[in-house]
Amino acid sequence: MIATEGPLGLSALRAARRLGINVVSGFHTNFQQYSNKYGLSLLSRLVTHYLRWFHNRSSLTLVPSASQRLELERRHFERLGMLSRGVDSQLLHPAKRNSGLRESWGLANDDIAVLHVGRLAQEKNLGLLKRCFEALQTTYPQRRLRLIIVGDGPQRAPLERDLPDAVFCGTQRGEELARHYASGDLFLFPSLTETFGNVVLEAMASGLGVVAYDQAAASQHIRHGYNGVLAMPGDEGAFCDAAIWLLEERETLRRARLNARQHASRQGWPAIIEQFETQLRSVCDENFALPNQPYVR
Repeated sequence: MIATEGPLGLSALRAARRLGINVVSGFHTNFQQYSNKYGLSLLSRLVTHYLRWFHNRSSLTLVPSASQRLELERRHFERLGMLSRGVDSQLLHPAKRNSGLRESWGLANDDIAVLHVGRLAQEKNLGLLKRCFEALQTTYPQRRLRLIIVGDGPQRAPLERDLPDAVFCGTQRGEELARHYASGDLFLFPSLTETFGNVVLEAMASGLGVVAYDQAAASQHIRHGYNGVLAMPGDEGAFCDAAIWLLEERETLRRARLNARQHASRQGWPAIIEQFETQLRSVCDENFALPNQPYVR
């Protein structure tokens, strides 16, 4: 199994091809979309060409979501299989909600903690956090809302300038991360560049009402209006409207949070690991042909 397309992965691919060994590769990061986000459109085309060349020399390329598979098929990637992601629903649990932590954020029990968890980078579309949170404040001036941002990255300083009233918690892991998740209420996930987006399942397991674009993990796991809300990719107005709707009635948010937890609690790792083992065994079968591609030199 090759998990990176970088120099180490390329060396492994070369060795496997020369030895006649079937290879399974994993597609985990939208490098080509990241290149576009940083204004490097020419680089994006080159990266896409290289990734297609690399993965089409694998016997099977595993992708984490149906939307990612469709996107790669459109770009002429071959022999694609799907392997989703699981979540540790015992570690990430609503019972880890902590009133002391919420008080440190300046929130009482009935106030709303609007949470975001992730790497703070340009490709994550974080400007929408401000626009959406301001829309919520304008719509519900009588309610106490606080934006809580967990994570770190190159965009942290600009975000701190743009969001002076937000609480920046930095990187959290393990039990502390679980405590931060469970102490939130509403989860905003504005990214448009994910191959999956593990934080969506993590937020659902923690019993949060998730607002996301209809792609990757959100498309796979959220039923709009039932266990979260979705917007069409890129429609920022619809994204903000979805968040506003989720807070319109307390019962709406309560029901979505309960349903999110119930769904995520069924998305454990054992079944996914079993599926992965089956996929590896199928590629190791002696009758499984190598891709009809020239050997890597």
